[in-house]
Amino acid sequence: MRGDTIIVEEHHRRAAAEILPKLLAQIGAKEGKYTITVAGESGSGKSETATAIAEALAPEGITSVILQQDDYFVHPPKSNDRTRRADIGWVGPQEVKLELLDSHLKAFREDAEAIDKPLVDYETDTIGEERLALADAQVAIAEGTYTTLLDNADAHIFIARDFEQTRAHREKRKRDAAELDPFIDDVLKIEHDIISAHRGRAQIVINADYSVTIID
Repeated sequence: MRGDTIIVEEHHRRAAAEILPKLLAQIGAKEGKYTITVAGESGSGKSETATAIAEALAPEGITSVILQQDDYFVHPPKSNDRTRRADIGWVGPQEVKLELLDSHLKAFREDAEAIDKPLVDYETDTIGEERLALADAQVAIAEGTYTTLLDNADAHIFIARDFEQTRAHREKRKRDAAELDPFIDDVLKIEHDIISAHRGRAQIVINADYSVTIID
């Protein structure tokens, strides 16, 4: 997404380093391309963790592409906020074109040369399109709140930090003042109830203190 701020910090890199051996073993054991999802609540560090994983894989000679769920929302971010305020029942997976995102992971697995994907511009509140080359990448990482629901993934990573624990990160990121008003707290409570139920689908959990639990 254009206009997003991604600040990769040491704790993201530590978690990525701890996850790396499992990923390398699975990537090495699989014929063909490998797909990962990184999910969690707003501000939990999904984008940063996905970037840290891609950075950790690079010295191993493994190139990655990252797909951001934020590009796959039905409405661009400011319009989506207005839609939520008109009807808070809009909050949930239905806000996102998850089938399209999953189809792009499937295309990656099937050695597609490139995909035409949505591209959100935060400042102009518009959704355009970009052609993303895939041919040179061995790993695709899809990150976003609901990406644990995607089927075309070899590994689901879940960040177990709730909306109260992520407030400092959201304040640091602060895309817009509206993100931190009381209405957004109501949105995050709804998201928490939905997303926390997805943890059971994950094979790798990044705990609140950024330690890692590998689930066999």
